[in-house]
Amino acid sequence: MRRLVLAVACYLTVTIGVVQAQSTSSNIRPVHVPAGTVLTFYLQTRLNPANGNLLDQFPKGTLLSIKILDPIDSDVTRDGAEFHGLVISPLVSRDEIVIHADSEVRGLFALLRSRNHPDGFRYELLVTGINDGGKLFQLTASLNPSFVDSGNQPVPIKKNDVSPPPAVVNGRSLSAAHK
Repeated sequence: MRRLVLAVACYLTVTIGVVQAQSTSSNIRPVHVPAGTVLTFYLQTRLNPANGNLLDQFPKGTLLSIKILDPIDSDVTRDGAEFHGLVISPLVSRDEIVIHADSEVRGLFALLRSRNHPDGFRYELLVTGINDGGKLFQLTASLNPSFVDSGNQPVPIKKNDVSPPPAVVNGRSLSAAHK
């Protein structure tokens, strides 16, 4: 009889642990970005800027307006999936265009782990490269001004006049700003 009670207690402990783990993972704020949405990304500091990349001359936090070409939905898009986009506004330095509008963008949908973030991890969209007329630029840009977890940071967005449904990143609808 004691063995049966012990077996039932173990079974319930394991079952409750699995249910709690599943409910914890649902606390990650979802990301839903329809194709055609224009998002503002912030250029981040690269770890090894010594390769002469022209983008390394721009300060951390430089804004990049990117039109997302692929829909991104955290319910179906897998961690590490690539997305594509187009640069909306040229990136200019000293009256010289470094990155032209309509340059091709590639990025990653990533689940980042952090012990400082309230949920333990969060979804992030990262721009990893730009192809401007055959010139490839490697970079890192994110929706937040910093990779440091500081809770819910506002995420700026621009929308076209004829816009898709609102993008939702980390559980919040992004505020609209017209071009």
